[in-house]
Amino acid sequence: MVEVARAGRADIDWLVREDANAGEAWVSRCVALGEYLVAREAGEIVGFLRFSRFWGRVPYMEMIRVLPGHRRSGVGTALFLAWEDAMRGDGARLLMTSSERDESRPQDWHRRNGFSETGAIELPGLQSVPEVFFIKQIG
Repeated sequence: MVEVARAGRADIDWLVREDANAGEAWVSRCVALGEYLVAREAGEIVGFLRFSRFWGRVPYMEMIRVLPGHRRSGVGTALFLAWEDAMRGDGARLLMTSSERDESRPQDWHRRNGFSETGAIELPGLQSVPEVFFIKQIG
């Protein structure tokens, strides 16, 4: 059984290790602001979802990651549904996410979870392919 909850201070070391590109300062900031959800099975963290707010308003899922041995078992969906429910509870009417143009599996996952492609931007010097953005109406 998967349990999803907001990450706490005790989860920071695990998140820093598993969300390696974020760095400790950013992880700590996001935990303090309640911008991480963690999924646990048998008391062990098996995945996380990190988000922020685009323009300070629109919930934007920045990263969702499930440990390899737990993928395709519903952990990612449980994280996403808990986040969607929390954002709806906060009054959000729209969700956003993105992936690199050449990441077909994440894009398929976003579409299966109700997101629609809304555009792409190129980020020269940061990425070699465009970033594709997705939105989902929830309210």
